[in-house]
Amino acid sequence: MRNILLLVALVSAPLSAAPAPHLAARNFDQLAKPLPLPYDEKADAEAAVKAAMGRAKTNHKLLLIDLGGNWCPDCRVLAGTMELPELKRFVSKQYELVMIDVGRFDRNLQIPGRYGIDKPKGVPALLVIDPKTNRLLNKGHETALSDARSMTPQALADWLASWTR
Repeated sequence: MRNILLLVALVSAPLSAAPAPHLAARNFDQLAKPLPLPYDEKADAEAAVKAAMGRAKTNHKLLLIDLGGNWCPDCRVLAGTMELPELKRFVSKQYELVMIDVGRFDRNLQIPGRYGIDKPKGVPALLVIDPKTNRLLNKGHETALSDARSMTPQALADWLASWTR
């Protein structure tokens, strides 16, 4: 089912997307251990999103808001995959990334709420935002990677690339 959802997300993504980098890691066992704890639970989420939005506008990138929690294995797998050098370069070239802790769906929910998402159906939930219009580009596909562990590193990279320009 998750692969079908990923296929639907890829098919409905923009046709002019940048090609995904080819990842040497074939599975998640090849990620650096321990997996990162990517979400700062004490961060001012509002300030972080505002700053990232400003950088995205200035640098002509998309804003990528990663909603999750350090308790979530799929969030940590995605973060570890995004730390792979080839994907890290790609993400930093295409996106302004901001990691937002949503706790156990009880913190910072006003951020997805701005884009019509009262409470994500899972995490990680990724919001791809056009900073010029503040429009959510991947509506309906925010939680496509919430079962990241059932995918491959390359499938995660392909999904991230599918929303680029």
